[in-house]
Amino acid sequence: MYPRISLAIDNCFAYKRWTRPDDWARVVRALGVRFVEASADNELDPLYVGLPYLERWLAEVRRAEQERGVRVCNLYSGHGTYTTLGLAHTDEAVREHMIVDWFFPMIRMAGELGAGMGFFAHAFEHAVLQDRAAYGRSVAVLEESLSRLNRYAGEVGCGNLGLEQMYAPHLYPFTLRDTEDLLRKVTRLSGRDFYLTEDVGHHHLKYQRPERSALLGGVRGVWLGTDRAFSLADRIGVSAWELISAEMDANPQLFSTEEDGDCYAWLQRLGCYSPIIHLQQTDGCTSAHLPFTEEENRKGKIAGEKVLRALKRSYDRPEPEGMPSRCGEIYLTLEIFSSTTSIPHDLLDDYGKSVAYWRRFVPEDGMRLDEAVGRLGA
Repeated sequence: MYPRISLAIDNCFAYKRWTRPDDWARVVRALGVRFVEASADNELDPLYVGLPYLERWLAEVRRAEQERGVRVCNLYSGHGTYTTLGLAHTDEAVREHMIVDWFFPMIRMAGELGAGMGFFAHAFEHAVLQDRAAYGRSVAVLEESLSRLNRYAGEVGCGNLGLEQMYAPHLYPFTLRDTEDLLRKVTRLSGRDFYLTEDVGHHHLKYQRPERSALLGGVRGVWLGTDRAFSLADRIGVSAWELISAEMDANPQLFSTEEDGDCYAWLQRLGCYSPIIHLQQTDGCTSAHLPFTEEENRKGKIAGEKVLRALKRSYDRPEPEGMPSRCGEIYLTLEIFSSTTSIPHDLLDDYGKSVAYWRRFVPEDGMRLDEAVGRLGA
């Protein structure tokens, strides 16, 4: 069974500009979109604004939804939590603080709104990357925390809960294999389906295991994994390749494959477990969260027809054992960043063009994925 798909906008573009729910709801509706992903960066972070304000925010959102004809379909973590060790902090008390004082209020609000929630709010410190056993322990701590959050989400009526995939070894998970394993593990431990957010710009080839020839020009720009491997390369050079190679063999968790650097490979394999898909234009080398304007589309690698076809293939594949249930509803969510110096008129113009581009592929919210693909032709 294919899912219903709709177009949504993350309101992170509106931070420090259109901050009240009625303001960003008005702007989003004027752009021709009805569904909003509410970002913690736009006056929604529990640690910044406090719980009393969040209660007022909920009331304002409900009023804006009714008066502006929009709906908050998901809440999402923002840049503030992304910059922390968060759920993988070295101090257990800090991890607990993050869970109780940040996650629980956000998950409760999602439940109040009948919305889902996605996030990325952790990182492994550099020392963890130097020891495969320590890396495994950090993964286990993260899995337990995610399972606890997923159980809580079920208790308070939050919709689908999901973790965003990333693109570097200290931002677990950053490979297809690890993401698939994580979804299975948290779904089993929590007794509730656990999902991911696929961001089409969170993929590049930087962390693939190199060949010996990569060191012939020096170590700079080459990923070797551990400090020990880099030390060998710095002190001895390419003649230490056997020792360097053995060190890389001992730490496979630090390396990705070519497939891991391809957003369409992710969509084909795991897109059916991604109730939120973040859309940004990208050249595949950076996650710049660029708009889908004619100029950026010429340079970028993200194309609407390729996204839809790859997503459909994930539903056409046999269902692997132990994975969460396939999503019945997916929000294709524009996540385009603005800078402090962006001219608001230009920002909205870029968003308007991005919405127009994606409306070519999702002309009606709630249409079935196979119907959308069918419109593309042969």
